[in-house]
Amino acid sequence: MHRPGTRLLVIGAMLVFCAAVAHAGSTPIPHGTVELIAENQWIAAGHTVNLGLRFELEKGWHIYWINPGDSGEPPRVKWQLPAGLSAGPIEWPAPRRLGTPSVTDYGYEDAVTLIIAMRADANLTTQQPAQIGAQLSVLVCREMCIPGKAQVSLTLPIKAQPPATDARTENFFAATRKSLPQPAPINWKFTVVEANGGFDLTANVGRQITQAVFYPLVESQIDNASAQKLEPLTAGFRLKLRKSDQLMKPIQRLQGVLVLSGDRAYRIDGPVAKATTATSGYAIGTHPANRFEEGL
Repeated sequence: MHRPGTRLLVIGAMLVFCAAVAHAGSTPIPHGTVELIAENQWIAAGHTVNLGLRFELEKGWHIYWINPGDSGEPPRVKWQLPAGLSAGPIEWPAPRRLGTPSVTDYGYEDAVTLIIAMRADANLTTQQPAQIGAQLSVLVCREMCIPGKAQVSLTLPIKAQPPATDARTENFFAATRKSLPQPAPINWKFTVVEANGGFDLTANVGRQITQAVFYPLVESQIDNASAQKLEPLTAGFRLKLRKSDQLMKPIQRLQGVLVLSGDRAYRIDGPVAKATTATSGYAIGTHPANRFEEGL
């Protein structure tokens, strides 16, 4: 027969174990961890909830953006979802330039959260919690690259009322949204001209810009390692981008992310004109393809 004190110790140990299971969601990957987190405490039929792949990396190691640059590959995910749930594309924060003077990659160091919106069908029942799983493949690099795989999972209850924010994770999602590329103001005007072995990206934004970096969405369009020469203008800037040696045919559109002074990131999707044709400014943020989605 168990003594009362022993019973209390056993119950306490079980509670500690359960708490550890509830919060021990981090899964090892090479030189880091990944965890599947939720912005909301539960799922509700007809509503969207946001999930996040939260990467934490050892100092000096990085993972890749949707366009990895000169080497590497972005994280890939295969979802295992219950009936009634569907996953949207990954929302990619603005990357950083990484690598060496001769090889430039685009990616993330230290920590990053990739957001994925999950849509619940209107007829989703509340009888069983939703068990969400994902098979992840990722390449983690420094001077060398190490491929890794991870199985991550999360269980969320399903309730009738609209989902509430989870205070334990809301800061991760808020920080990520600050670095997501946004549509540029509609009154901003851009031109892209193909000339002299490269592309001249000229912007009229109503003020002088002294810092700007362009990240191409499509691989092998610009020379990633070449310096992007910025010429400040009275109401904007001109950015000279060297064409990639691997670009074998003319491109019709230039898509990417433009990061300006203060780390504000904007999406760009505009037509490319030849230097011999008259060019005029186009407003960005209105084109239907002006979204950055997984597999675009």
